[in-house]
Amino acid sequence: MKAAFIMKIPRLFAVAVLLAVGLIVSAQPSIQPVPGSPSPAVIKEAVNYVIKVEWKTAEGTASSLQVTTTEGSFELDTLQKSTVKINNSEIPTTLKLSGTLTAINAQKGRLQLFLGRTVPYVTSTINNGSAMGMASTYSQMSVGLNSTFVVTFGEPLVIQVDDSGKVSILVARAEN
Repeated sequence: MKAAFIMKIPRLFAVAVLLAVGLIVSAQPSIQPVPGSPSPAVIKEAVNYVIKVEWKTAEGTASSLQVTTTEGSFELDTLQKSTVKINNSEIPTTLKLSGTLTAINAQKGRLQLFLGRTVPYVTSTINNGSAMGMASTYSQMSVGLNSTFVVTFGEPLVIQVDDSGKVSILVARAEN
């Protein structure tokens, strides 16, 4: 009888180990996806976007500004071709395009945008007593549009219309 009991010990040990492993496995928390969250296997494709701003004056003159970016923030500061003349001096004006682009899906995106320029203005004028006559100091102030739009990729959207003309924006996926 003692020999039979000794022969059962390895079997009892094996059963105890299997039960312990089963309990440990069943005690582990199961990982369940959160409803509405993307599957871990879904990886978002990196895409470049072309953002083109076009403005037409009331006289019909068209100008544009274009930048290529990915999703996220972008910023462009550049000089405008035309200048402002103050006391025989040509003063440049700048154009600024900045914002954040977020794709909503493959067809639409949310574009937070600032589109503006600097405008020089005279702050003071003095007679400098020379043959040159008057001398002016000037400053520049920033003017523009700051807004958020939902854009359909590949379709232009008019974002401003006033007496001086209209401004439209086109956001399209870039062909790489």
